[in-house]
Amino acid sequence: MKAIIIAAGQSNRLKPFTNNIPKCLLDVGGRTILQRQLDVLRQCGIDDISIVRGYQGGLINYPNVKYYENTDYENNNILGSLFYAASEMDDEFVFSYSDIIYGESTVERLLQSKADISLVVDTDWMPRYEGRLLHPIDEAELVKGKGNRIIKIGKRICVPDKSYGEFIGLAKFSKSGAEILKSNYRRAAIKYRGKAFQQAALFENAYLTDMMQELIDRGYTIQGVGITRGWIEIDTPEDLERAQESWTK
Repeated sequence: MKAIIIAAGQSNRLKPFTNNIPKCLLDVGGRTILQRQLDVLRQCGIDDISIVRGYQGGLINYPNVKYYENTDYENNNILGSLFYAASEMDDEFVFSYSDIIYGESTVERLLQSKADISLVVDTDWMPRYEGRLLHPIDEAELVKGKGNRIIKIGKRICVPDKSYGEFIGLAKFSKSGAEILKSNYRRAAIKYRGKAFQQAALFENAYLTDMMQELIDRGYTIQGVGITRGWIEIDTPEDLERAQESWTK
C-alpha cells in the first residue's frame, strides 16, 4: 500500500503563521501536522509515502519519503497537485490532505474497505462547526449518501441537515480505483481544460471532490467509510488553536 499526501497549497487563511512555512509544518503538541500523519501511516503499515510539495516546498524534507514538485501551485488545486504524483498510482494507494490530523483507528477503518474508491466521512461533523467562525459550514465538503454509497459530494451542494457527513480529506483507491481515477482525469483534462468543471470555475482549480462527483455522475460507485470525530482540520488560526488544545492533551 502506498500513500500520497498533497502539501502544495499556500494556506492564505492561516497567515501570518504560514508566511514562511507550509501549514503542514505547523507544530501541534510537539510534532508537525505532517509528522503526525507520517507516524500514523507507518504505524498502520504504510511505508511507501509520497508528498507533493509546492509553496515553500524545500522546507518539507523528511527522510524515507518520495517527493514530487507542483511547480504551478499558485494556479492549480488539489486535483492537479495529486497528478504530479501520477506515477505512484500504479497500484492501490491512500490519499491524504496535509492539513488534517487523524489517528490509527481512522486509517485502519479505511484500509478495511473493499471498495474500489473509499472516502472517509465524519458522520458526527456538525458539532465541529459550533463557534468555527473563520471556516463556516458552507466551506465543508459535505456528502449525501444512500446507505454508505455517496451520491453527492462537494462544497455548497448538500443541505447540511440532510447530509450523511463531511469528507475529511482521506481516501483509498484500489488498483482498479486508481485506473478509474487516472482514465477519467485524462478524459476530463482534455474536455474541460480552461472550462468550468463540476463546482470549479476552471478544471485547473478543481478539488478532488469535483472529480469524485464527476465519477458519481458517470455511474461509478464511491463508498463512504463512516467515522465519528477523532480528527481535526487545520485551515484557520482558530483551527490551529483548537488543535493545539485538543491534540496536545
